[in-house]
Amino acid sequence: MQQDLLSAFNQYFELVHADTDELREQVFQLRYQVYVLETGFETEADCKRSTGADGQVIFLEEDAYDLRSDHYLLRHLRTGLFAATTRLVLPNRDKLEAPYPIEEHCALDQPARDHAIRAHLGEISRFAVSKVFKRRLGEAGSLAGVASNIEVYFEEDERRVLPHISLGLFAAVMRMVHEHHISHCYAVMEPALVRLLGRFGVIFHRIGPDVDYHGLRVPCLTTAEEALPNIQRVAPQVWDLITNRGELLTEPN
Repeated sequence: MQQDLLSAFNQYFELVHADTDELREQVFQLRYQVYVLETGFETEADCKRSTGADGQVIFLEEDAYDLRSDHYLLRHLRTGLFAATTRLVLPNRDKLEAPYPIEEHCALDQPARDHAIRAHLGEISRFAVSKVFKRRLGEAGSLAGVASNIEVYFEEDERRVLPHISLGLFAAVMRMVHEHHISHCYAVMEPALVRLLGRFGVIFHRIGPDVDYHGLRVPCLTTAEEALPNIQRVAPQVWDLITNRGELLTEPN
């Protein structure tokens, strides 16, 4: 019998809540690898320098929104390496009109201004997957000490699960949405990611014109109330993955 998506994902990856200073440091190191070394979207000069446990200088990609964000990492079980990360920017409870990244970088047709919504509004942000976990054999360079031969990391059966890393990060987002009672989510995404998630029933509504921000990006808004039933209808296995078979539909403690 063919393995279902959730079981296949859990066989190779785990979601790690970055709820300690040490794990958040891993988040910021991975973001440095992706946003500085791999894509050049950010510069090393803008990154924070720190000292690792071995005494070596490390670079951390952080911004002001990290102080009001929750973070997750996705770990490749067999190697223990972190493959991807994302964050959810949370409401500023003391100042609900405080802006989100999307409101600073995009001209929104429909910004969420109502305080009743903003009290439960988040922004999916820093959706980052290391290129080492996306490239085929022979295409990966040596980045931040990661071996260039992807065969070291992925066996044949594991490669079939790789396209679902983005879905794994979306599952991490759902965990943060659930934990923090978020009902509405902003996102600024690559058109290809919007299309990929749309194939699985994830509904994102465009709320402004495309913006050129490290390439073409689409400003969007989604709600769990609308998205989850549609995902369950269109792609039940994806619904199982992102809700952990419905567990995240119960009220958190």
